[in-house]
Amino acid sequence: MSDLRELYQEVILDHSKHPKNYHKMPDATHVAEGFNPLCGDHFYLYLKVEDGIIKDISFEGAGCAISKASASIMTSIIKGKTIEEAEKIFKDFHLFVTGKADKDFDPNSLGKLAVFSGVSEYPVRVKCATLAWHTLINAIKNKNEVASTE
Repeated sequence: MSDLRELYQEVILDHSKHPKNYHKMPDATHVAEGFNPLCGDHFYLYLKVEDGIIKDISFEGAGCAISKASASIMTSIIKGKTIEEAEKIFKDFHLFVTGKADKDFDPNSLGKLAVFSGVSEYPVRVKCATLAWHTLINAIKNKNEVASTE
């Protein structure tokens, strides 16, 4: 188990240092801002949605290793999904990191998001891991409010 935790930490650190899809998207159809005033994580999320499919997604901003890695992995997983698929992944991920997933839930169904398995032990870190996801939901729903996990 220790080796698995170390691997997960390496994946999180790698995504934090070399985030995927990290850039402003000038032709985005949906934009949302996420901010966690307690720790200072602050991101903008950009989506290009066509016919209910997330054709492209990117983000920019600053945050801790967990929030930046979560945003990076999220953009890699969500690209090409329908809005409904993205909402389902968010729901499953949120239940997983808050420790509320059903006992039969298979974390492997989340793919790379399984690296956040240890986050459920630290409620403050759950807020870091889910900020980009709450921002995604606001972007999808065209909410003009800043997403916050506080």
